[in-house]
Amino acid sequence: MKAALTILLLLVLATLPLWLDNPYLLHVLVVTGIFIIAAMSLNVLLGYAGQLSLGHVAFFGIGAYASALTALGFKLSFPFQVAVDAKPVWLAMLMGIVAAGLCGWFIGRIAFKVRGAYFVIVSISFAEVVRMVAVNWVELTQGPMALNNIPPLAFGNLAFYKKPENYWLVLATAVLCYVLIRRLVHSRAGRAMVALAENESLATSVGIDVTRYLVLATIVSASMAGAAGALYAHYVRIVDPDVFLFIYTVTMVIMVITGGKGTLAGPVVGGLIFGLLPEGLRALAFPPETQWIAYGVLMVLVVYFLPQGIVPALRR
Repeated sequence: MKAALTILLLLVLATLPLWLDNPYLLHVLVVTGIFIIAAMSLNVLLGYAGQLSLGHVAFFGIGAYASALTALGFKLSFPFQVAVDAKPVWLAMLMGIVAAGLCGWFIGRIAFKVRGAYFVIVSISFAEVVRMVAVNWVELTQGPMALNNIPPLAFGNLAFYKKPENYWLVLATAVLCYVLIRRLVHSRAGRAMVALAENESLATSVGIDVTRYLVLATIVSASMAGAAGALYAHYVRIVDPDVFLFIYTVTMVIMVITGGKGTLAGPVVGGLIFGLLPEGLRALAFPPETQWIAYGVLMVLVVYFLPQGIVPALRR
């Protein structure tokens, strides 16, 4: 029954552009899907490894900038002359994923020497440093002027210019990330991460290498966030330092917590609700301040009455 419902849901989502003729709603779904991927990546770190990162948007932005710069090409004169020609977009997206993953490894090796509030501070500081680099390194990032005319994703002669093609691309990426996370969670490494999240002292006493598995979780989480950032860059085709805004991390955390952290479907459910809710309220002609009040009230009600999240509550 569960498998049949999953297949039915995927069929509905896959055929949605065929019967939804509203370009704006399709755009909202594409952006929501990108942030669902980012929320799924955060869930690896927060839900399964038990580490709250409030600087997760840094990996999203790094993936966006790395992919955009590789696709556009760039020149640097400091600290030495470097010239990189424009690369195919699929290779640029791969470079965005790799760059975010490497940053995840670096931060993991440094940050997991501390725990709790100290790790949160390290993650926020890292995101702010990356944002300041994007603002001030004008020769590379164009600073506040932004990177423009980023090419859309293309495979040979197939280019993703239109919204339906981008929707299917985001949906396929989300499904792939879901499958990868599911396989990771049910592997030996995933069970070790869950053990660390539940009781780190007990897990250490039975021989689980804390740093190794937490760094692995950070690499996987950062790489998926980088993939979401790369999709965002090649969809909107412009990237500026606002991609590192703290509100994006807050949005990811809300999606994970309200949907149900530590569950595979939690970020998807939370992302659909809190990604589409503002647009639904806008369609009902609510004024902007009322929209955000309703958004906040719903979030408080979910957290108060369903403290474990929506998905665990539905299972019970």
